[in-house]
Amino acid sequence: MADRPTQLRIPFVEEPDAEVQEILAGAISRDGTPLNIFRVLSHHPKLFKRFNLLGGYILNKGLIPEREREIVILRIGWRANAVYEFGQHTEIGLRCGLTEAEIAGLAGADHQWSDDDAHLIAMADELAADDCVSDETFAALATKWDEAQLIELVVTAGFYRLVSGFLNTFGVPLDEGVPGWPA
Repeated sequence: MADRPTQLRIPFVEEPDAEVQEILAGAISRDGTPLNIFRVLSHHPKLFKRFNLLGGYILNKGLIPEREREIVILRIGWRANAVYEFGQHTEIGLRCGLTEAEIAGLAGADHQWSDDDAHLIAMADELAADDCVSDETFAALATKWDEAQLIELVVTAGFYRLVSGFLNTFGVPLDEGVPGWPA
């Protein structure tokens, strides 16, 4: 795995113009401060706006229950070695019902998973390794999820792989107070 940058590769937008301010007004913030990812995305307002539309849909309006969504996102973040992604979604995952032991398990610690959770983890692992879900894993997922949900699961994993690659490439640092990897 390639080394990750230890410093931000392009600066945060410190004085956003009116277009970016409007986008940031609808974006997730931490204590009123835009998240670091958004402070980098602000360099490309048109893309940032559309990025938030898809990300916002997945997080707020999707068909997948939030706990299961966070299993997929956290596992993708771990497989991408994206500490920012994993840290942000550790907090979200805890709010969505994941335990600290489950979150540690998504980062490689020993954990006993239900079959349904294990299938989600296998899907994320297979997509991270080969960009395709195996027949066996797909068949297992299809016993629980309908066609629209199967599509959303794969799109969620893909979107957060993109996010992880963005964060890793630009060296986006953790926001203040956000946890890193589990101990």
